[in-house]
Amino acid sequence: MAIQLDEARLAQLAEHGVTLPPTQDELPYDDGVPMETPRHAAQMHLLIEPLRLSWRDRDEGFVGGNMFVYYSLEQVRDRDFKGPDFFAVLGVPKRERKSWVVWEEGKGPDVVIELLSASTAGRDKTEKKAIYRDRLRVPEYFWFDPFGGELAGFSLTQERYVPIAVGEGDRLVSEVLGLALVRWHGVFEEIEADWLRWATLAGEVLPFEGELAEQARQQAEVERQQAEQARQQAEVERQRAEVERQRAEVEKQRAEIERQRAERLAERLRALGVDPDEA
Repeated sequence: MAIQLDEARLAQLAEHGVTLPPTQDELPYDDGVPMETPRHAAQMHLLIEPLRLSWRDRDEGFVGGNMFVYYSLEQVRDRDFKGPDFFAVLGVPKRERKSWVVWEEGKGPDVVIELLSASTAGRDKTEKKAIYRDRLRVPEYFWFDPFGGELAGFSLTQERYVPIAVGEGDRLVSEVLGLALVRWHGVFEEIEADWLRWATLAGEVLPFEGELAEQARQQAEVERQQAEQARQQAEVERQRAEVERQRAEVEKQRAEIERQRAERLAERLRALGVDPDEA
């Protein structure tokens, strides 16, 4: 993504006495230009959302995308502002940012992913790659074509980007994040496609919000079924106990009948002058 800082904005900065280096509040952070296609926007969200969710219990780390990244005063002077489609930063406070300003944060992104298109692939593979390598010193850089499926990754080694080998299952491992980028076919934001997703090194795909909600629904359904089974089992046990109680009551009544019969027989024998114990 690239924009030109318009003259009106420059004049406004000068009028208010803004001096370099400017802060994120003083720098443009939205050019109003949407992602290339709805699928590009959805792919960006599918990379950002699950990683943010997996980091929700952490007190550090930032995940962003399609936002400006400022890395030098020369960049500001030249009015050329670039930002990746996805980036992640480790070891920084977890808070909202309008844009990523390296001289405010003290560091640049640790991982960058660009989503290729016919109009951006050339720059993503050359100019932007050089900026991420030489200026921002991004440890890992990946690109992915949401339509063509092209996927590649590079690790910064001795000031050079060395290709990351494709692993088992056609995955690329991010050593920085301790995760893998994997291909996944499914529906996201009402689009059925082949997507790029984060997964654990054990192969578990990081879920997005809808999947978490579905997992919670399924878990609730399992718990409901388990509760229903427990209720039914308890009812069976209650009925079995009732049968045993009734059987015991029948036995008690039978014993009482036998006792009464024996009592009447003893009375008759005594009436006849016969000792029941000797009969």
